Amino acid sequence: MDKLIDREQAGEFGSRLRRDGKRFVFANGCFDLLHAGHIRYLADAKGQGDILVVGVNGDESVRKLKGKGRPILPQSDRAELVGALACVDHIIIFDELTAAGLLDELRPHVHCKGTDYSTETVPERETVLAYGGEVRIVGDPKEHSTRSVIREIVNKYAHGR
Repeated sequence: MDKLIDREQAGEFGSRLRRDGKRFVFANGCFDLLHAGHIRYLADAKGQGDILVVGVNGDESVRKLKGKGRPILPQSDRAELVGALACVDHIIIFDELTAAGLLDELRPHVHCKGTDYSTETVPERETVLAYGGEVRIVGDPKEHSTRSVIREIVNKYAHGR
């Protein structure tokens, strides 16, 4: 996939974007099963700058964050699905539980999180502010979740609907 950036190249990649005068934005998540909330989050994030870089949690970090049975899809499939979206310019798969280390290397102008956060509760907030970046909350109200999609699938198929 040509949108995929190797994790080891993150710092160099971020430096190049800044040198080229690009205002770039970072958003991240597990993206286990894409749903409308993900699309709205990423589209709004793209609107914050010229280039949208999306961090996709690796399989091990998804297991730790989401629990047994997750992820549903392997990281390569999740990255490919997210990368297929027109609003997404680049993808980086990362294995840490938060994106703080990746953000410290990339140093995007804006770090976007979804509406299930406030600017004060973003886990990477201090990292972003320390290098002079901005934290923004984007997307629609948190009315969608992968967990609810999974629950709906299980209910429909368990009851033969």
